[in-house]
Amino acid sequence: MEESTAGSSSSGGSRTGRNLPAAIAVGVGLGALVIGSLFTRKEIFLAVVILAVGVGVVELIQALATRGIKVRVVPVLAGMTAMLCGAYWGGPSWLLGSFAVTAFGLLLWRMFDGGQDGYVRDATASVFTLVYPPLLAGFAALLLAPEDGNLRVVIFIAVTVASDIGGYIAGVLFGRHKMSIISPKKTWEGFAGSVLACVLVGAWLVTWLMDGEIWQGAVIGALVALLATLGDLVESMIKRDLGIKDMGRLLPGHGGMMDRLDSLVATLIPVWLLLSLFF
Repeated sequence: MEESTAGSSSSGGSRTGRNLPAAIAVGVGLGALVIGSLFTRKEIFLAVVILAVGVGVVELIQALATRGIKVRVVPVLAGMTAMLCGAYWGGPSWLLGSFAVTAFGLLLWRMFDGGQDGYVRDATASVFTLVYPPLLAGFAALLLAPEDGNLRVVIFIAVTVASDIGGYIAGVLFGRHKMSIISPKKTWEGFAGSVLACVLVGAWLVTWLMDGEIWQGAVIGALVALLATLGDLVESMIKRDLGIKDMGRLLPGHGGMMDRLDSLVATLIPVWLLLSLFF
């Protein structure tokens, strides 16, 4: 989430230039979809993840195409689906195996599709789109797989969203010191708000849902705050390099799906590791 001290924007906007009512409505809708699918049947949530990540992949491929970088959508989406389903039903080895097979398949696909010119560029970008976000998102399936997987996913999503909300509020109210030239709207005050929100929500949910210790939730929250911020900066760097403002326009007030997935995929692996270690 980007924070700013800029003045008010046009009607319906906020101090950050976002359409805040639309952003809130979309956020509530996505939250209802996530919770509803998680506590109805876990496979439905897996399908939601596959759909969301698939949309993000398409957005990323379209963004790369603006710079003449060719990545074929079909093999990447097929590999992504195999990776997430493999992770859920088969575990980490299936996730890694599906990734390796798909990555090599993409190299072969590009070899027979487009000639020699730009092969290294396009092949590298193809493997990149298989890592970010599909491989990282595969850990959502690993997080979901245990019997209490729905509770683990709730903790992961809630703490990551807390980083977004805490950073936004603190940045708007107190933001004065810019954090990075990569994303000038981010402030150190906003980052402090992210850390505080994540630690509080993490400590609360881990003790309530997992019967864990307060310090365990606080550790998860602090790590999520750091990595969610770095995830935002990584996508900001990608967009700056490609010369675009948002990855898409699918979600009013948010941008594209990748603009919502950036912090989530960045925090998945450490949350999965810590929850696996603690419980």
